[in-house]
Amino acid sequence: MSPVLRALGLCAFTLSIFGCHKKATPRECDALVTRYAELVAREAMPDASADDVKAAQAKAREEAADDEDFRACAGRVTHEELACAMAAPTADTFEACLQ
Repeated sequence: MSPVLRALGLCAFTLSIFGCHKKATPRECDALVTRYAELVAREAMPDASADDVKAAQAKAREEAADDEDFRACAGRVTHEELACAMAAPTADTFEACLQ
């Protein structure tokens, strides 16, 4: 399982208990996958070209499209978690925002 899907899956159960906050939209969930893939690619390949990062993002989006936990993102991730993750400077920080 890819790191993106693992992070979203790890968070899915935890996030399901939060029901009173405004939730992320499907478009925002797509942005989360894109951002996470960028962070992972840049950490794994510090000298990655823009094309390398775009390829990693495309692969992550493709994998996420078939993942149940990702499809549930829009009903589980709060806007506070979304804002934290999108501002995260590292993949680890990103993951911590969604736990």
